[in-house]
Amino acid sequence: MSRYRLDPTPGQIAGLDEHCGHARFVWNLAVEQQSWWTPFRGKSPNHLERCRQLTAARAEFDWLRAGSQTVQQQALRDFDQSLRNFFNGSHRRPTYRKRGQSEGFQVVGKNARVEKLNRRWSHCWVPKVGWVKFRVSRRVPDFRSYRVTRDRAGRWHVAFAAVPAPIDAPGTGGVVGVDRGVAVSAALSTGELLRCPGLRPAEASRLRRLQRRLARATRGSNRRTRLTGQIARVKAREADRRKDWVEKTSTDLARRYDLIRVEDVNIRGMTRSARGTVEAPGRNVRQKAGLNRGILANGWGQLVQRLEQKAPGRVEKIPAAYTSQRCSACGHTAPGNRESQAVFWCAVCGHTANADVNAAVNIAAGRAVTARGGAVLTAPMNREPQHCAPPLVGV
Repeated sequence: MSRYRLDPTPGQIAGLDEHCGHARFVWNLAVEQQSWWTPFRGKSPNHLERCRQLTAARAEFDWLRAGSQTVQQQALRDFDQSLRNFFNGSHRRPTYRKRGQSEGFQVVGKNARVEKLNRRWSHCWVPKVGWVKFRVSRRVPDFRSYRVTRDRAGRWHVAFAAVPAPIDAPGTGGVVGVDRGVAVSAALSTGELLRCPGLRPAEASRLRRLQRRLARATRGSNRRTRLTGQIARVKAREADRRKDWVEKTSTDLARRYDLIRVEDVNIRGMTRSARGTVEAPGRNVRQKAGLNRGILANGWGQLVQRLEQKAPGRVEKIPAAYTSQRCSACGHTAPGNRESQAVFWCAVCGHTANADVNAAVNIAAGRAVTARGGAVLTAPMNREPQHCAPPLVGV
C-alpha cells in the first residue's frame, strides 16, 4: 500500500474530520450490533440488512444525512470484510474505534479519482470535500480505491490499495540468517549488525518530560490536549524512522539473497503484559514492560512481514529454541556458552563470536535443536522401529 502526505486546507480539514466521525460512528454501531447477537438470539444481520438500517438512520437523523453516503456504506463494507478475516482466522475480532485513533475512511468506485497538477503535486477527490492536494513522493500506482487517514500527530495521508511487484531473486544461491534482538535489531549470519534508529537522547528526554507533564494535567483541559498532541508528534517521528529502516533493510535483503531464514517467534505472546491479576499479581512487571517496549521498538514483526511481501516464497521460519546456546562451529549446546548478551564462548571447542551473529549462523543453517543439543527428530519418539520387510516367522 503506497501512502502519500495530504495537504488539506482548514476548510477541507473540517470536512475530513466529519467523514472520519461518521465512518467511526457507523463502524461502532456495527460492532455493538454484532456483539448483541448470540446463537440463542438468532442470526446477526448481513451486509444488505445493515445497509437498509443505515438508509433508515440517514432518513431520521439530519446530521448523518449531511454526510457522504458513500463513506458510510464503505465503513459497513470494511466491517463485513473484517468479520470474514476474523472467521478465516487471519485477524482478530473487530473492536470499537476511538476518536483520535484509527481515524480514516475509504473512497471507492467512480469517486476515486486522481489528477496530476505538476511534477510534485497531485490531488484526489473526496466526496462533499472536493479536490485535496497531496505530495507526490513517488509514482502513483494503478488503483481502484484509496483510504484517507489521520494519525495521532494530526497528519493526513492518502493510501492507495495496490499490490507491489515482488523483488526478483539475485540467483546467486545466497542464504542468510537473521537473528532479531533488542540491543541489536537484526544480526545477519554474515556478521553485519543492524540497528533500528530510534529517538535521539535529546528527543527521548523531551518525551519523558512531556509525559510527566501529562500525568499532572487535568483531564479534559486544553493543556492536556496540547501535551497529547506534542507527545504524539514525537512518537510519530520514532515510528516513521522505524518504518523507513524496515523498508530499506527488507529491500536490501531481498535483493542480495535468494533465501532468507528468520527465527520463528511468537511476538504477540512475548510482548504480553506480565501484570497479572489481583489474585495472582505478576513479578518483575516493570522489567517485562521495558522488554516489551524494546521488542516493539525494533520492529520485529514489521521486518518479517515486509520480507514475506517483497520476497514471497523465499522466507523460511526456523524454530528459535536454543539457537543462541548452540555453537555454530561444533554444535555443542549449553546455557553456559553464552557468557553475556553479546559474547559467545563455547566451553568445548573454545569458539568465540558475537552471540547474535552465532545465533544467526545457526538460523542460516536451519539448525533446530532440542534441549539436549541433538537435532529435532521428525518422527515420533514413541513409535516402534519399522522394518523394510516383515520379520520371518518360524525360522
